Amino acid sequence: MDLHQHYPALSDLRRRAQSRLPKFVWEYLDSGTGTEATKRRNRTALDQIGLMPSILHGPLEVDLSTSFLGRRLPLPFGIAPLGMSGLIWPDAEGHLARFGAATGIPYALSTVASQSPEDLAPHLGAESWFQLYPPKDEDIRRDMLERARASGFSTLVLTVDVPVASRRERQTRSGLTQPPRLTPRLLAQVARRPAWALGMARQHRHEGGMPHMRTLDKYITEQSQSLSSTAHIGYLLRTSPDWDYVKWLRDNWQGAFVIKGVMRAEDAAPLEALGVDALWVSNHAGRQFDAAPASIEVLPELRAATVLPLIFDSGIEGGLDMLRALALGADFIMLGRAFHFALAALGTPGLQHLHDILAKDLEANMGQLGLRSLSEVKTLQIRNLALQF
Repeated sequence: MDLHQHYPALSDLRRRAQSRLPKFVWEYLDSGTGTEATKRRNRTALDQIGLMPSILHGPLEVDLSTSFLGRRLPLPFGIAPLGMSGLIWPDAEGHLARFGAATGIPYALSTVASQSPEDLAPHLGAESWFQLYPPKDEDIRRDMLERARASGFSTLVLTVDVPVASRRERQTRSGLTQPPRLTPRLLAQVARRPAWALGMARQHRHEGGMPHMRTLDKYITEQSQSLSSTAHIGYLLRTSPDWDYVKWLRDNWQGAFVIKGVMRAEDAAPLEALGVDALWVSNHAGRQFDAAPASIEVLPELRAATVLPLIFDSGIEGGLDMLRALALGADFIMLGRAFHFALAALGTPGLQHLHDILAKDLEANMGQLGLRSLSEVKTLQIRNLALQF
């Protein structure tokens, strides 16, 4: 089968993924919070960014590689962390880690993934990032950092935009609980998705057929009962970090250190002063706060406020969106839902197919813009298409 004929865009992979996943899993992956206004704003704001095409450049040899955090990477994007990836597809974290290692693109493991740092240690490449939801207890904190370091993770990502559990009403309506439990309602959904069901049964045969947050097993106590449907054991272990917390992590982590969830320009200078290596501009893809502006709207303000490298996510659906973000000041792009859509749609081959879709879309649009390399993106002429009507 020619995958490019059947699934030429991420939207095609998204549709197929929905058809292969139980409804409660799909709602977990695809939903935002509230009325999902922030999720919609992410897409709308990207569509309003026009880039002026450029002509008469002759044949172009396009170079998609980029320098980021002191390394030369083959592409300007990587795989963002997603909590409980293993709920989306069996062994999702393993598939993603191996793919990141094979292609040389970053892969970020979430603290609340369904596999632990030790599980993934044999599969990690040089660009392996560990995303930390901040533990309150200092001993647990030190232990998590040591486990990540010993397993081969080179970059630490502190997520700062989840001080409390969000509502995620679509997820709640689906019947999903934390930890996931197969109620009669959910079993009816599972029965209609045999590929997912059989894969989960094999992968988690010793866990009742459902994944759980293996990194946290070491720290779980009797206090893990009576959580809300959108919270999980991680909320009992973690705290809402402050500036001192960031300083502590900087002092105790010897690799690259990234702060994820930055939306205000005034936060950039203090983080820069603390020795952070990069800022991750993100509104959590609309999953946390429904009154947030689109991430792309605040990106230029953050670019003007700091010399630190900027990572960008939220709403990216292809190479053209990446070029929009790069033109407005981003240095690197991370995608979370997209790689999970691809995995759920086609299994392991879906990851390479999405990789090819994104690379081909970058090449096609760079050709229209007359760009030979990503270093030229900052010279693009930008138009606000919302003002054209």
